[in-house]
Amino acid sequence: MRTAPAGPEPVRRHDHPAPALGSLGLFTVLLGAALPLVDFFVVNVALPTIDRDLDAGPAMLELVVAGYGLAYAVLLVLGGRLGDMAGRRRLFLVGMAAFGITSLACGLAPDAWTLVGARVAQGAAAALMLPQVLATIQAATRGPRRARAMSLYGATAGLSMVTGQVLGGVLVAAAPMSSVFGESAGWRSVFLVNVPVVVVGLVLAARAIPETRADRPAPVDVPGTLLLALALVTLLAPLTEGRAAGWPLWTWVSLALCPLSAYAFYRVERRADRLGRVPLVPASLMRLDSLRRGLALVVPFSVGYGGFLFVIAVVLQQGLRLGPAAAGLSLAPMALAFFGASLAGPRLVRRYGARVVTAGGLIQAVGVVVLVLTVHRSWAGLGPWGLLPGVAIAGLGQGLQLPVLFRIVLSDVPPEQAGVGGGVLTTTQQAALALGVATLGTLFLALVPALGMRDALVVTLLAQLAAVALTVGLSLRLPRTVG
Repeated sequence: MRTAPAGPEPVRRHDHPAPALGSLGLFTVLLGAALPLVDFFVVNVALPTIDRDLDAGPAMLELVVAGYGLAYAVLLVLGGRLGDMAGRRRLFLVGMAAFGITSLACGLAPDAWTLVGARVAQGAAAALMLPQVLATIQAATRGPRRARAMSLYGATAGLSMVTGQVLGGVLVAAAPMSSVFGESAGWRSVFLVNVPVVVVGLVLAARAIPETRADRPAPVDVPGTLLLALALVTLLAPLTEGRAAGWPLWTWVSLALCPLSAYAFYRVERRADRLGRVPLVPASLMRLDSLRRGLALVVPFSVGYGGFLFVIAVVLQQGLRLGPAAAGLSLAPMALAFFGASLAGPRLVRRYGARVVTAGGLIQAVGVVVLVLTVHRSWAGLGPWGLLPGVAIAGLGQGLQLPVLFRIVLSDVPPEQAGVGGGVLTTTQQAALALGVATLGTLFLALVPALGMRDALVVTLLAQLAAVALTVGLSLRLPRTVG
C-alpha cells in the first residue's frame, strides 16, 4: 500500500508560542512596564533634595528629568524593532538587567553630572525593556485574555505615573539616615529601590515569559531611526531645557530644525516603503484607522497628565509647603480612583464600547473644574484633604480613558508587527508626557513671578482643561466597538 508523500514541514510561527503568556508571566511583564514610568515621575518629589545635596541648580535638575525622558522616547521604536528581530523575552531580560545596573549608578552618583549620565543610560535601558511588554501581550495572548491583559497594561501605565510621585515622596521622607549617604539617603533611595525589584523581575521573567519574535524580522532602518531621533531631540531638548537656560540661541535653532527633520523622516520612510524595504514605522501600520485615531487621543491626554503631575509636585512642596511624604500622599486618591476605574473598564467597554473614553473625559473635566474652584477659593490652608475630591474625580475619569485607548491603538496591529506597534504607542505617549512637562511646566513657572503660585496654578489647570476638552471631542470619532 502506497502512502501519500509527506507534505512540506509546517512553518513554525514564533508569534504563537506554546505555552502562552500565563498569569505569572503577565504579572512579570506588567512589572517591567511599571518600572520605567514610575522612574519618569519618581524624581519630581525628590528634585529639591537632589538640588540641596548635589548643588545641582535649575538647569541641571531639568537635565536629570529630561535626559531620562529623551533617551527613553528616542529609542522606544528601535527597541520594539530589536525585540521583533532578536526575541522579545531576550530583549526584556537585557533591558531589565540594564535598568537595574543604571538605577544603581543613579543611586550612587557622587555629583550632578554623573547622575545625569546615569539617567540617560537608565532611559535607554527602559527603551529596550518596555516595547517588549506590549509585543509579548500581543503575540502570546488571544481573545478575552488579550483584552484583559491590555486593560491591565493601561491600568499599570496610568497608575505607575501617579504612584511614582507617591512613592518618591514616601521614600524621600522615610529613608533611613545612613553613615554612608547621610542626608542624601532620601533621594538615593528612589533609585536604589529599583535594584531588588529588578532582581525579582529577572528571576520571574526567566521562568514565566515565553519567547516570541516576528516570523520575518526586518533589519534595522538606520536612516529612519536617526531621523526620528533627531526630530524628537530637536523638539523635546529645547522645550525641557529652554526655560532654565534662559532660551539661548540653540533652543530656537533646534525648534526650527524639528519640522525639517520630521519631514525628512517622513520622506525617507515613504521612499523605503516604495523600494520594498521595511521602514522603521511601516506604512501599513499607520494606515490602521484604530491606531491613528487612538494615538490622536493619547497625545492630548498625556500632555495634560504629564504637565499636571509635574506642576502639582512643585505646588505641593514649594507653594503649600508640604513635606515630601505629604506631597506624595496627596495624590494617593487619584491613584486609587484610577485603579478602581481601570478594573471596571473592561465590563463597561463590553457594554458601551469606546463611549467609555468620552465618559471618562467628561468625568476628568469635572475633576479639573473642582480643583480650579478649590485652589481659587481655599488656597490659604489648602492641604491633602482639600485636594482629595478634585484629584479623585480626575483620577476616576483618567482610569476610564487610558486603558481603553491602549486597547484601541493596538487592537488591529498584526502579531508580527507587535514590537513596532508597541514602540510607536509608547514613543507617542512618552514624547507627549515630556511635552506636557515642558509646555505646562514652562507656562506655570513663567506665570508664578507675575501672578503668584495660586493663580498660576489656576491658569495651568484651565490649560489642562482645554486638553481634556480636545480628548472628549476626538473620542467621538473612535470606532464604537473595541477589540
